[in-house]
Amino acid sequence: MSEAETVSNVETARDLTAFQQNVLIVLSEESRYGLAIKRELEDYYDEEVNHGRLYPNLDTLIERGLVEKSELDKRTNEYAITDDGIAVLLDSFEWRFRKFITNDEREEEIRALLEQ
Repeated sequence: MSEAETVSNVETARDLTAFQQNVLIVLSEESRYGLAIKRELEDYYDEEVNHGRLYPNLDTLIERGLVEKSELDKRTNEYAITDDGIAVLLDSFEWRFRKFITNDEREEEIRALLEQ
């Protein structure tokens, strides 16, 4: 990844809302259709996530190139995180956990945990 791409990903990560980052986290496990994303987020938030919140945020993530949308069937879209989306999540995690990273070995351990 070039320095320009890294800067772009850092800026993008900082511009995302917590909800958008949580959508990326859900998609980091596997591609999902909208209602599956909604259910996963509802389990996390322990409250209903309405369509008016989910789909505009998915559209924003698609516009930023962090999520791809494809047609699963005539009525259902599937959403998948892109490589840029993963890079944004990793940058966000690294920023949050930077105080725990004390040396190269520890950084590798944290990266391995995040990749699981």
